[in-house]
Amino acid sequence: MKSFDTIPEAFDWWIKNLYPLLSPELKKGKAVRAWKDYTYNQGISEKRMREILVEFGHFKIQTSIVYEP
Repeated sequence: MKSFDTIPEAFDWWIKNLYPLLSPELKKGKAVRAWKDYTYNQGISEKRMREILVEFGHFKIQTSIVYEP
């Protein structure tokens, strides 16, 4: 198990560690567009990063909001 503090941090890890392992069929379409947009700084939203992580990386994303007075 690996945990991350932010979506961009998790996405960066996915790009470097899991994307290269995807089958050629999965590297088409959404995954490769996301990889190109991220790698070449063409802009990718956090929402799209989340979608890619869940669909192609089997990530479970939870939000934690804590107020400490």
